[in-house]
Amino acid sequence: MYMESSPEAFLTAAEAAALLHLNVKRVQALARLGTLPASRVGRKWLFPRGPLLAKLGRPEVEVRGRPLDLSARNHLWGRIVGVTIGDVLAEVRVQIGDQELVSIITKTSAERLGLRAGDAVAAVVKATEVMIGKA
Repeated sequence: MYMESSPEAFLTAAEAAALLHLNVKRVQALARLGTLPASRVGRKWLFPRGPLLAKLGRPEVEVRGRPLDLSARNHLWGRIVGVTIGDVLAEVRVQIGDQELVSIITKTSAERLGLRAGDAVAAVVKATEVMIGKA
């Protein structure tokens, strides 16, 4: 049985199913098997949000002690392999699988986030168009 202090940290079976993109009955069955961390309260299952996100490879991001959800769906989770800070901008290199993504952000943002090599981060890609070229 998994217990966590804050009630906001738990999801209902329906919320967990939506998060995992599974049917509610499948989520309940996985909880009964012990495959998913869950607690039974009466006839209902409660699922701890943090461990479910960890199973998805998505560490929970909190702001002022509360989980942060973004509207963007295209999160790429990886690990920082290098940060180069200049006078105004910072180059952040993130290893995502066998690919490396490079992001240029402000120096202030890099310092505020305390970005360091080895940190687990989410790269959020938000673009209005994608272009493809061919020679």
